Amino acid sequence: MRIEVDPEKCTGCGVCKEECPKGAKIWDINKKAMATNLRFCHLCTICASKCPEDAIRIIRDDEDEPKKQDTEEDH
Repeated sequence: MRIEVDPEKCTGCGVCKEECPKGAKIWDINKKAMATNLRFCHLCTICASKCPEDAIRIIRDDEDEPKKQDTEEDH
């Protein structure tokens, strides 16, 4: 999983950090927003939904999906 912030759209307003339940642990705002320490992220997507500039994308990696399907078919 990763959080992408579009630097062209981000204004550094800090809404993502304010609205995120783990905001202070995840978000760093220094002119532009940057998601750090994603181990604290709950994948709630609040940051993306509350961003007034629509600058945040949550990307979930589906690398494990085929492995799970293979395991289910074997049983």
